[in-house]
Amino acid sequence: MYVDKTDLVWKLAHYSKFIFMSRPRRFGKSLLTSTLDSYFKGDRELFEGLKIMSLEKEWTQYPVLHLDLSVAKGKSSPQELQRSLILILKRMDCYEEAPNEVTPGEKLDGLIRRLYKKTGRQVAVIIDEYDAPLLDVLHSQETLDAMRKVMQEFYVPLKANEAYLKFCFITGITKFSQLSIFSTINNLANVSLEKEFSTICGFTEEELCTTLWPDVELLAAALQTTPEQMHDRLKQRYDGYHFAADAPEVYNPFSLLSCFLHRRLNNYWFASGTPTFLIKQMQHFHTDITSLDSLDVPESAFDQPTENMKDALPLLYQSGYLTIKDYDPEGETYLLSIPNQEVRVGYVNGLLPTYTGLNNADVQVGFALKFWKALKQNDIDLAMEHMQSYLAGIPYVEGFKQKLAEATTKEGFYEYTFYLIFSMLNVYVRTQVKVAGGRTDMVIFMPDTIYVMELKVGDSARQALDQINARGYAKPYLSDGRRVVKVVVRFDTDKHTVSEWETEEA
Repeated sequence: MYVDKTDLVWKLAHYSKFIFMSRPRRFGKSLLTSTLDSYFKGDRELFEGLKIMSLEKEWTQYPVLHLDLSVAKGKSSPQELQRSLILILKRMDCYEEAPNEVTPGEKLDGLIRRLYKKTGRQVAVIIDEYDAPLLDVLHSQETLDAMRKVMQEFYVPLKANEAYLKFCFITGITKFSQLSIFSTINNLANVSLEKEFSTICGFTEEELCTTLWPDVELLAAALQTTPEQMHDRLKQRYDGYHFAADAPEVYNPFSLLSCFLHRRLNNYWFASGTPTFLIKQMQHFHTDITSLDSLDVPESAFDQPTENMKDALPLLYQSGYLTIKDYDPEGETYLLSIPNQEVRVGYVNGLLPTYTGLNNADVQVGFALKFWKALKQNDIDLAMEHMQSYLAGIPYVEGFKQKLAEATTKEGFYEYTFYLIFSMLNVYVRTQVKVAGGRTDMVIFMPDTIYVMELKVGDSARQALDQINARGYAKPYLSDGRRVVKVVVRFDTDKHTVSEWETEEA
């Protein structure tokens, strides 16, 4: 099967001489760079029968420098990085040793000029994973600055040799503006948020329901369900990414194809490696994880340079852990949210130990499944008893005690602890939900019931229930059709567990 996006590849190749595009890992950036490589080399036979054939008539062969900088990842010093970059260039078929070229930038400069002189044609430069050497050192400003200087020197020839370049495409996960590619190339077009190219990486709903539909049918047969039901499950788990305002949704291509291959619904994107740099940055900026379900922000808040971040939001968006869900043209603000079920569960697996000191497996077996089953049975009292007995035991877990002691407020600590636990079980949870009268601590969406929950440390449960009623926290859900239950949970800070709860149907 081949999902044909070659019309977009052709448009990209003719959009601008210098192009930058960021996309999350495993979204097909490398396949895109390989396709551009073949196009500029004039490999017409590879494109027979595809959309690009009606657009391209000349198929001119250009020399191509296709550099994959992922092999330079993980270097711990500027010297190691320089050696790695030089090795990448030496592996080029067109490489020639020149004694006067010592640094990576000098060798790249020489390569471009010699290729132009030898062929008489401009050179296409394609750089994949341009930011890979820097991502692992984001947490160390001194190391980052030293490594960035190496990368700056490496990219200088792209501007200096503009006359010798036919096309230059640079892709990666994040946006480092203080590299020479951004600071010196005045006409660099950043198409990361352009609607025209929003579906060039990832599968659209239309592509799933046409080209990929036979795979959906095979998967449905393997899991003994209907294709329509399987489609809904795939959509919930892997769809939901938007890379521009009003752009079509796209599925995570790595997870979708892995699911088809293994005939099993799983969290493949996270299983392939949750970036440690992301967790470190979230800790560094004290990210409020309960706010990630709904963030109204201007474009400048999440499309800003990685090295100028004042919080983890740009990294979360650029890495694919948040995505665009809506756009308000009047206020020029974007609604960002967690893309889908796979990302939500992956967050929890990475963040539960980090933020609460609790072990995922212990939480799931010891409490979460019991709590979830009780909620499914609409037995809120049983659910709260499970919560009470579990919390009474975990203060003896050293990690939990330490995180609790470090928490700004006890109420906030319990709030994000339970946010993570519920999310782990694929229960849809929203926190700090805005309503006309204020903010609801937590709303839990079950198949038959919506629970509007308020968590309290000081006030009595009755007082908190009066607050829910006075401020109309449950009103927005009364027209939903599901049963709406108001729940107040009061924590005892001395005993570290639930001291009382009150419930009331709306």
